Amino acid sequence: MEKQNLLEIRNLKKYFSTPRGELHAVDNVSFDIERGKTIGVVGESGCGKSTLGKTLMRLHDPTSGEVRYKGEDIASMPLSVFKKKYRADIQMIFQDPYASLDPRMNVIQLIEEPVRVNSKDLGKEEIRKKAREMMELVGLAKRLENSYPHELDGGRRQRIGIARALSLNPEFIVCDEPVSALDVSIQAQILNLLQDLQRERGLTYLFITHDMSVVRHISDDIAVMYLGQLIEKCPAGEIFKNTIHPYSRALLSAIPIPNVHEKRERMVLKGELTSPIDPKKCCRFAARCPYATDQCLETEPALREMRPGHFVACHGAEKFLS
Repeated sequence: MEKQNLLEIRNLKKYFSTPRGELHAVDNVSFDIERGKTIGVVGESGCGKSTLGKTLMRLHDPTSGEVRYKGEDIASMPLSVFKKKYRADIQMIFQDPYASLDPRMNVIQLIEEPVRVNSKDLGKEEIRKKAREMMELVGLAKRLENSYPHELDGGRRQRIGIARALSLNPEFIVCDEPVSALDVSIQAQILNLLQDLQRERGLTYLFITHDMSVVRHISDDIAVMYLGQLIEKCPAGEIFKNTIHPYSRALLSAIPIPNVHEKRERMVLKGELTSPIDPKKCCRFAARCPYATDQCLETEPALREMRPGHFVACHGAEKFLS
């Protein structure tokens, strides 16, 4: 069966003007997102993964590039047209559930709000019925209808955020570190809920995280970002078995091991981070890479397919092929 891409991102850039120059938050990123699948975007803080998600959502207007949703470039269309045609189809679950919820609204009001704003033809009773259906879908008890965000724990708040995102029957959801602020046991509940909803509704996710163990659990494909650029992309299982890029190898070496007797060589990165403001045309990881050569300091590596479906941006990628 031929795969169908829901989104196709091509040469996407998002720069921010600063007093010191242009900050390259997302720089020339290209990849596809297959319908009904999850692509995990991973990297350390400041790598541009959240900016990427917000740019796909049109919360930031892209500097240049294409974002094709069902074949139509939503990056170049007027924002008013995008909101009218696609806002309901493309939703977001935010990292901090408490900060993303209005503290003056109770649970049922919070879930009703996006339906009321985007469905002008529905009456008050229909909106209330839809909100209650969403509460049941995400596992929020009916007794919590009149509770306020400050009265709930992090897991329940995040369920409200998921219910709000699902209330408009979207096809694509950007999950911006939706479990990073939660306890481990609650993380597992939310991840399992997201996977169940994906199977039931055929949802497509862009899952943003800095936690490699979380991204392994939920993703079909994994994209690794470093200082605004995509440096490695492949199926989820492949990156854990055959990691190629030195930065990805360092991320994997930092995952805690449950067995205290198991030995693993830790790859500790040294050196200064390259500035993302008007960066030179070279490998941005070179200053911290133990394998860097003169070529890395002089030219920018292109994203190359080293194995079927496994893309890497590294001049010395061949030496890491196993």
